[in-house]
Amino acid sequence: MDWVRRHAGWVLGLGLIGGLAWTAVVTLSQPGWYDPTRDCSRKLGVDPTGFHTSWFPPTATCLYGDESRQYMSTTRSVVLTIIAVLLVIVIVPALILTVRRLTGDSGPIRAAGDLDLRKRRITHLAFGALDLAVVFAPLTFLNAVAIVFGGIPGGILFIVTSLVGLSAICTALDRHMGPLPSSALDSRRRGTIAGVTIYAVVFAATAVSGGLPFFRLWSVPLGGIAYAAVVAVQWHRATTSANQVQYSG
Repeated sequence: MDWVRRHAGWVLGLGLIGGLAWTAVVTLSQPGWYDPTRDCSRKLGVDPTGFHTSWFPPTATCLYGDESRQYMSTTRSVVLTIIAVLLVIVIVPALILTVRRLTGDSGPIRAAGDLDLRKRRITHLAFGALDLAVVFAPLTFLNAVAIVFGGIPGGILFIVTSLVGLSAICTALDRHMGPLPSSALDSRRRGTIAGVTIYAVVFAATAVSGGLPFFRLWSVPLGGIAYAAVVAVQWHRATTSANQVQYSG
């Protein structure tokens, strides 16, 4: 349990990726959304009058009047149900432990020392914004893949995965280039705020433009710009706080 607590972020990430894979397998095991009746005909040999699918437990049946025939085998349905339960057992505790790290022990404070904080801020803003823009390029593509192959559950899991991943990346950037003096807890909090805010900005902009549920290519530069704006505010707040502490001392 201690190992899981210390590596909660990695466990959560692997669990979420497993969840995305699970949604893809379930989707591919059911009649396709584009022409489900054709899929039923191809597999069962008769044109159906309708169909029924379920995500939990994962099932798929083709309807022929009052009669129904299984499109997904019982064995596959049982196996996928067991995997779903195991994924929930992994994801939920890991998510709770990851969130709890935002209120844990702050740890040692890293001082600025002889570092040029002005140069450090510029580097953080420039390279951080570039890094986030690069990250949003595959994120835009994977967003569409997750929704097409994972349906609504895949889209929800993708949002959670994106928030966790962006928070982790922003935290790493903060630790290497963020405001000083600072602690590991400060970096985790600022990184989480930055990651969640950036995703919220891109999501909101996509919604306003009528593009949901799929991101557009302009989300790539928007992600970088949003990150630079958030980091600029964080640097300003950290610098103001440090100056107040120094003045009070």
